[in-house]
Amino acid sequence: MAKFLTALPVFNEAAHVSGVLEEVLRFATDVLVVDDGSTDGTADILARRNDVRVVRHAANRGYGAALATAFAAARDGGWDGLVTIDCDGQHQPRLIPEFTAALDACRADIVSGSRYLAAFAGDSEPPATRRRINAEITAEINARLGFALTDAFCGFKAYSRRALERLAPTEPGYAMPLELWVQAAAAGLTVVELPVPLVYLDLARSFGGALDDAATRLAYYRRVLDRAESAVAAAASAAS
Repeated sequence: MAKFLTALPVFNEAAHVSGVLEEVLRFATDVLVVDDGSTDGTADILARRNDVRVVRHAANRGYGAALATAFAAARDGGWDGLVTIDCDGQHQPRLIPEFTAALDACRADIVSGSRYLAAFAGDSEPPATRRRINAEITAEINARLGFALTDAFCGFKAYSRRALERLAPTEPGYAMPLELWVQAAAAGLTVVELPVPLVYLDLARSFGGALDDAATRLAYYRRVLDRAESAVAAAASAAS
């Protein structure tokens, strides 16, 4: 039976981390929390637990950097695959077994959650600007890379061992998933989406400084896509 590591990137989630972990542990045996330099007491809460593994960044490096730490842990630990799930209460841990099962059932390398693939009772109304930017970037990724995604940004994912060995994220910020899509396309990885409920608990969440401006955030996402495509092309040229 395949063994999966389930990883949660965490930054200042003292209000949610205990409840989310209790639910995650109902559906996953091996759990890693990457505490990305929390300053709100999250580290103290995690230090009192002995049922999860914790890796702590001494300072906040960014969402992508926390996920990169999780990727390295899964690769170096010899796991058959990795599940990533956010710790802000948006994702439903009960779906973890469905994600891991879909890797095998669909012969996929990446199973990615989509909040826009199907409607669920009780779905939130997404903030208009976030929904517009998600739709724009998702359409752009599909056009550039030949995918048929409906949600480029959902953090709830399952990765096969093959995917772990071929993905090497370096983007430290929120745009890290965009870099992964470019790398996944270059590696010929198979991607399927799994519908997940649309839940927004923090409508005023900050992306950090200038990125709270929609135009600035959209430009940043496009720069990351361009940079990732350039890196892939350079690597291909060097290998030929």
